[in-house]
Amino acid sequence: MALSKIAIVSSYLKLTRLNKPIGIFLVLWPMLWALWLAAKGIPSIKVLFIFIAGSVLMRSAGCVINDYADRNIDGHVERTKDRPLVTGAISARNALIFFLALCAASFLLVLQTNELTIYLSIGALALAATYPFMKRYTYLPQVVLGAAFAWAVPMAYAAQTNSLPTIVWLIYTATVLWTVVYDTMYAMVDREDDLKIGVKSTAILFGTADRGIIAFLQVLVILTLCLIGDEAELGQFYFLSVVVAAILFVYQQHLIRHRYRDACFQAFLNNNWVGAVIFIGIALDFYAK
Repeated sequence: MALSKIAIVSSYLKLTRLNKPIGIFLVLWPMLWALWLAAKGIPSIKVLFIFIAGSVLMRSAGCVINDYADRNIDGHVERTKDRPLVTGAISARNALIFFLALCAASFLLVLQTNELTIYLSIGALALAATYPFMKRYTYLPQVVLGAAFAWAVPMAYAAQTNSLPTIVWLIYTATVLWTVVYDTMYAMVDREDDLKIGVKSTAILFGTADRGIIAFLQVLVILTLCLIGDEAELGQFYFLSVVVAAILFVYQQHLIRHRYRDACFQAFLNNNWVGAVIFIGIALDFYAK
């Protein structure tokens, strides 16, 4: 009985990807950029806790609904063939109930903020629920994922300041562009499998131009980050961090040069350092003032 319970817990852990926290970090970094910029330094501890916990919950919810949407195709993809909904460890019905429970828990956290943030949370739920189905209808599901991941930015800024100034949408734009960059690298890992089963992605859309388009998007990310620094009147620590992020992008281009699966996945993972470096630059800049 004990072993059965451990197996169930393990299956739900696998379903939420809490054992693979890279997705949580990629959601957290832009949200932390926004909070520190909104507060011009260390934000409200209450707001910080709400958004860290909320990011974990909503990323987990996104993974659950993604696996629910892909339950009939994941078995045909090497990387996803052992997911709990494919193996039958968790039923589709229980996965949906779990998704709703995670969303409800996240909404309870949002209720501790202000009216503007609560209204914005409706957009977060809509994006999280619809993204997994986009790969059936458009070659741009990575853009929808970017919109979903980036939605934590206006919510966090609104929770801290009860406002949505221009800089919010610059951070939002940078986050969407950056998400398309790293999730295209991620999609390059599955490209051959996706072509066989008819799943769409930017990796398929870009084809042999993938590296060039990713490089172009990386340049746009760097330019937008510079605009953010200018708008927020940030200094040398921040702009040094942007330079380091640009170097990391060059390294990622090196990794994906042959389009090998493992190397593309490593390039995807490397983006955690991009988010961390930008956050460190913002934090150091305000600390030094």
